[in-house]
Parts: sequence; C-alpha cells; structure tokens
Amino acid sequence: MVTRDYELGFILNPEVNEDQTRSILGRVEQIVTNHGGQIVRVNQWGRRRLSYPIEHHRDGFYVFIDMILTPETVAELDRTLKVSEDVLRHLMKRRDPKAVQKEREEREARAAAAAAVAATPAASAATAEVAKPTAEEPAAEADEEAIARDETGASIVLTDEEEADVPPAIEDDETD
Repeated sequence: MVTRDYELGFILNPEVNEDQTRSILGRVEQIVTNHGGQIVRVNQWGRRRLSYPIEHHRDGFYVFIDMILTPETVAELDRTLKVSEDVLRHLMKRRDPKAVQKEREEREARAAAAAAVAATPAASAATAEVAKPTAEEPAAEADEEAIARDETGASIVLTDEEEADVPPAIEDDETD
C-alpha cells in the first residue's frame, strides 16, 4: 500500500464551539485511522480574519493537519469535508518528500539531544540550577503559557522558521 505525506488545511465557521471543532477533528482522525493512515501533527491557529468574506463571515477558525495517507483516504476526507456545513473551505496538499524527510531528521535529532540531556544526571542538575527564576526574570508559569499543546495534551514546539510562518491572531473589533 502506497502512503504519502499530506497537509490538510481547513477553515471552520467562526460560530462553531469547541465541542463541534473536536467532533470534526475526531471525524478526520477516525477516517485516517480506519484507512490505515497516521496523523503526524495538528496545528490549530484559532480564529483569524479571512482575506475575503465567505458565506457572510469575516473570520474563520483555521486548522492544519500533517498526515500520512493512502490516495483512497484523501478522496474520503475530501468527500467528508465537502458535505460538512461547518467547514467553509478546505485544501488537501501533498507535501514535498524531501522537506518531510528533513523535518523528520530534525525532530529525531532534537529528541535524541533531549534524551541525552535527560540521561546525564549532572547535566540535568546543572540545567535545574540555571532554570531557577531570579527576581528580574518572570516566573516559570509565564513560560508554560507560551507552550502550545495539541488535543492529546502533548506540547508542540515550533522551530524559529515555523513560528515565523504563523500569522498573528486577530483580536475581535468591537467597532464593527
């Protein structure tokens, strides 16, 4: 069975609540797992301003999912997202295999480096000494808010290049 890397991006109606968003993500995950695929990463950008109004909406809830799928799964996901009334727009794109391989190698190198640091007790003790907040530095609780989490609760760490690609969130204007 041939599997390839894909990225699915979709924009949800801004009026959907968190439960509806979770149910759509669950439906996508169910289709992927039933057809032998794998979800690599889920990136929820949140509510953002649209470039142009879609169905009289000026904002939308953006979600991007990196997956490993078969071509049959792509067709099933496309059909499911077309019939969903909560999905304003969606796009499935095949990812460049060279870029995907480079990302996997970088991720493995980061994991190996983190494991090496955790394996040495002297290094972890030295890291703990450095990590203590001083009076001038903000507390560690503020740093925890900056870490994004996916739906499973695992932290998502973006590289500097990935973080530069994420547009800033748009605050709701009360002057509309």
